[in-house]
Amino acid sequence: MPKIIPFKAVRPTRAIVGLVAARPYQSYTIDERESRMAYNPYSFLHIVNPGYKYDQEVTGKERYRLVKNRYSEFKEDGVFVQDEKPSFYAYKIVNRHGQEFNGIIAATSAEDYENDLIKKHEDTIAKREETFKSYLQTVGFNAEPVLLTYPDNTVIAEIIKDTQKGHAEFEFTMTYRDTHYLWKIDTDDTIATIQKEFEKMKTVYIADGHHRSASSYLLYKDEKAKNPNHNGSESYNFFMSYLIPESDLVIHEFNRLVTDLNGLTKEEFLIQLDASYRIENRGSMPYKPSKPHHFSMYLDGEFYSLLLRKTAFEFNTALDQLDAYLLYKTILQSILGIDDLRHDNRISYVNGQHEMITIKSGVDSGEFSVGFGMCPSNVQQMKQIADEGLTMPPKSTYILPKLRSGITIFEY
Repeated sequence: MPKIIPFKAVRPTRAIVGLVAARPYQSYTIDERESRMAYNPYSFLHIVNPGYKYDQEVTGKERYRLVKNRYSEFKEDGVFVQDEKPSFYAYKIVNRHGQEFNGIIAATSAEDYENDLIKKHEDTIAKREETFKSYLQTVGFNAEPVLLTYPDNTVIAEIIKDTQKGHAEFEFTMTYRDTHYLWKIDTDDTIATIQKEFEKMKTVYIADGHHRSASSYLLYKDEKAKNPNHNGSESYNFFMSYLIPESDLVIHEFNRLVTDLNGLTKEEFLIQLDASYRIENRGSMPYKPSKPHHFSMYLDGEFYSLLLRKTAFEFNTALDQLDAYLLYKTILQSILGIDDLRHDNRISYVNGQHEMITIKSGVDSGEFSVGFGMCPSNVQQMKQIADEGLTMPPKSTYILPKLRSGITIFEY
């Protein structure tokens, strides 16, 4: 019975929302950030990179304090305005490939996260959780929703469809050519209907934003412990999420590039692979696998297909069925000696939106020795792994939609 509630979003004005909205800070190169901030005074990047104003790099609590100041200045200047009535927000994204995503922005419960009604499928790093918790405590707002997914629901779908017949609060297109639309849902009866439909569900699942949700949970625990009059309605009990039906979620794979063969010659490497895989040389044309437990490999100017031998691996859990885990256990760890997929600098990742030619280019450049491609996982695999209390290896999924910061803001 997941709990969602409406909230009074702080939002940019309609005239400049397209100038305010930004991708996550880390996704920009330094040159991209500098260019956007130099020519766009409204970009949300000015808030999260506050030292730009003084041509100075600031970090830690000093940065958090300045982020809060920049945010306050945007509000004082009328760039951001808070809605007067708590609302849900119907939100649609149409990306450059024509893929459409429809869902609801709402406040979701940190207690539900604690009680496993909001399920996760990825490990998080404790240091990053603590860092972002400290950030939230200082700045007092969250500007990027966690992406959650729920079982398709006809009642919610009809409400979203009917809402979208009205005039959108926002409609704008980013330089990435993805178009964003937002509508308010603020009638009491409609809000109550949406809440009842979510209460009927057993669980919802984190698709993207594991660290943001974990940090919000830590914030909830801290603030609850400090508040002798805690009653569960305080804003710190919730975090902002974008909830979309499972059928709207798009999952791509992350392909792998490795710098060396762990001291093996090409021939020795292929012989070791043969113990677990049927290997077929596919020549120089890019080759992509078409079914689970089937990988492509690019090595020394040639593509290979790798088909797992039936007796090569024992499947006991949902995680064992995941190709990213299978590749890790049978090749990356056992042959190439890569234990830590998150921190080993011998391995790099390329999201599956890029063609296999990207893997070929990385190896042909000499920067890498071998590359691997795989099929993407699916929503059911993600849910089964979460239901069994297991976690995927890092970079197992590249999930769409990718959200923008600064479109709706949740204040603590």
